[in-house]
Amino acid sequence: MALIEARKLSVPGRLQPLDLALEAGEVLAVLGPNGSGKSTLLSALSGAIPVTGQVRLAGRDAAAWAADERARFLALQPQSVQAAWSLQVRSVVALGRLPWGDEDAEVIDQAMRRAGIEALAERPVDRLSGGEQARVWLARVLAGEPKLWLADEPIASLDLKYQRRVLDCLRGFADAGGAVMLAIHDLSLAARYCDRFCLLDSRGRAVIGPAEAVLTEERLSEVFEVAVRVDLAAQPPVIQAV
Repeated sequence: MALIEARKLSVPGRLQPLDLALEAGEVLAVLGPNGSGKSTLLSALSGAIPVTGQVRLAGRDAAAWAADERARFLALQPQSVQAAWSLQVRSVVALGRLPWGDEDAEVIDQAMRRAGIEALAERPVDRLSGGEQARVWLARVLAGEPKLWLADEPIASLDLKYQRRVLDCLRGFADAGGAVMLAIHDLSLAARYCDRFCLLDSRGRAVIGPAEAVLTEERLSEVFEVAVRVDLAAQPPVIQAV
């Protein structure tokens, strides 16, 4: 059974109707040029914005889920997260437990270990670098123990080291039985870490499938309006403008 399934999902004026399903263990990349609807798709699947069509979570209509039940099942990590207060890192991570109504210390500690931020636990979150903060937001999601993780450009503005750490964390979450859908601009990293791909064009139309069907030179060149070279056989895969 799919953890999330969409049928004829659309957002008028932003996203054309699409069908999509995501199984446990999968990482699905949402790709496309700026303004193509990547963030809109994640918000639509999370229930954050009105949509037409149907979304089902674990086989049940998403509209039938209570808000707290949905929050325990699904996490939406927005593209830009700002700390409103100068909280300690551990307190920020503990916010991930709000849907559960507790502050399970063991779960919080494990989330910080998985995100590699144990040494930052007592630091004020607003005093951290962008890469360090990115891992704090990852830990906050992990502390909530969701089954489904929707991440909107989680590696934007991060250096190579932190890009690798964040994507390793997301891949590990899926390998442990969760499912991840992430919007990402780096096509080579998407090909390296993700199992399937949802490519949106400038009109909000989607093509969904495995790398060999979606990440073709012809298709990517048309969508991004620039010549693209693709070498999926390389280790790691290489996709770049030429």
